[in-house]
Amino acid sequence: MADSGHSDTFARDHLPPRQQWPEFLFDLPELRYPPRLNCVAELLDSWIAAGKGGAPCLISPSETLTYAQLAERVNRVANVLTRDLGMRPGNRVLLRAPNSPAMVAAWLAVAKAGGVVVATMPLLRAKELSYAIDKARIALALCDCRLAEDMEKARAQSASLEKVVYWGNDAADALDALMRKPGYERFTAAACAAEDVCLIAFTSGTTGEPKGTMHFHRDILATCDSYGRHVLRARANDRFIGSPPLAFTFGLGGLVLFPLRVGGSTVLLEKAAPDDLLPAIARYRATALFTAPTAYRAMLARLAEHDFSSLRVCVSAGEALPKATFDAWQAASGIRIMDGIGATEMLHIFIGSPADAIRPGATGKPVPGYEARVVDDQGNAVKPGTVGRLAVRGPTGCRYLADARQQKYVKDGWNITGDTYVMDTDGYYWYQARSDDMIISSGYNIAGPEVEEALLTHPAVAECGVVGAPDELRGQVVTAYIVLRDGKDGDAVLSKQLQDHVKATVAPYKYPRIIEYVRELPKTQTGKLQRFELRRRAANRSARNDGD
Repeated sequence: MADSGHSDTFARDHLPPRQQWPEFLFDLPELRYPPRLNCVAELLDSWIAAGKGGAPCLISPSETLTYAQLAERVNRVANVLTRDLGMRPGNRVLLRAPNSPAMVAAWLAVAKAGGVVVATMPLLRAKELSYAIDKARIALALCDCRLAEDMEKARAQSASLEKVVYWGNDAADALDALMRKPGYERFTAAACAAEDVCLIAFTSGTTGEPKGTMHFHRDILATCDSYGRHVLRARANDRFIGSPPLAFTFGLGGLVLFPLRVGGSTVLLEKAAPDDLLPAIARYRATALFTAPTAYRAMLARLAEHDFSSLRVCVSAGEALPKATFDAWQAASGIRIMDGIGATEMLHIFIGSPADAIRPGATGKPVPGYEARVVDDQGNAVKPGTVGRLAVRGPTGCRYLADARQQKYVKDGWNITGDTYVMDTDGYYWYQARSDDMIISSGYNIAGPEVEEALLTHPAVAECGVVGAPDELRGQVVTAYIVLRDGKDGDAVLSKQLQDHVKATVAPYKYPRIIEYVRELPKTQTGKLQRFELRRRAANRSARNDGD
């Protein structure tokens, strides 16, 4: 590792031991980066130097920024961070906002100044925010003023957060006011090492405790130069649009990194439900769409009502893409959806085929720069046609923030993703199921134990188990099996109260859409909950409902 550019060494000090890292591959010439590197200098400043400052970069309903305008905004935020707020290279900075030019500028400014970005979704509640804040020992946060309520609750609950600076209001100490200071329009990118951490992305784990995945400056470029270049085949005249939050690495890549790497532009929507996406595609003449299978299914019914002729590529990730959805979208639009599997640990998609090499129903082949294989429980590669666990390695990989689960995800130099797959004789990978307790609903990862913990804080709940039930529309839906305390009746009124309670405790999309009241939960002889039995019940229930 090259000498770090960080004076705050927390991130590097809390990387897993080097022997626990996966093996990294840099076989492609474009993946061989210099030892000193600031990803924002490459993604943004290089276009200004190339004379492309006047080209459109960020487009939203409220404003459009050229590359030069975005660069100046980034520089102003970076100066505020370093001059006014005392941020040092290596400090972690929490960001909290919807998808917007302000969020992108803040993200790029933190990284350009040598900080470590910890981006969070607007839907997260104080409990979830405070966990990330304390895990990453974050002292500073930048936040959209509309999201102040839970931000202030998180500050009260956190042991490390010292200062929150808001934007979007008229306060004298707001970020907007601080940015207007003279001389703040220029900023020299911090001299970081390519292996300095610039992003900690948190992802829910099956234990209910999120894991902080640590990514280097070089990783940010590597996902662009592998998937973005060889599979997506992004172009300078592309205009990207999509639904995933920028706090999701799927959204970060599709709506920020890939456009900037090729000098393209992106449309940022604070509301990007299916009914919002279709008119926005027409209005902004978007060419590349990033969203989940759920959204593609939902848009089919209204596709004919909108002009989508500008679209040239559609990307799906976050959950398995059903072949029926692929076929229906192609029949209605003439576009073949590019399926892909990625992971927060890997930063972005590592298996997925270009549009001209898609095999409907398959996830695809390993992205150039990556290798994959299907392994048995001992880590041995299995023959084509054999079901096993997916293992992958490439230019990005898992490095958890101070987490013993590193040794579970990385084995013998390979990232073990937690998915079961089959590889066919032509090298295409076919998704089978999740091999852990994660529920994937409408593209969101939801940890069953986290929902259980929220339910157990309600006075009516004695015990509970939460799993995913198969669902045609959402892929899976959160299903709760609940044992009530004595004297409590499991009726529709209580179910609504429990759902509202979960929404108020954790992110609202995690609430159980199905609640069943049971006398007891299936357990092992040692008293451990048998989630596989609950999954079986949930699957049978879905089958009965489908039969009806």
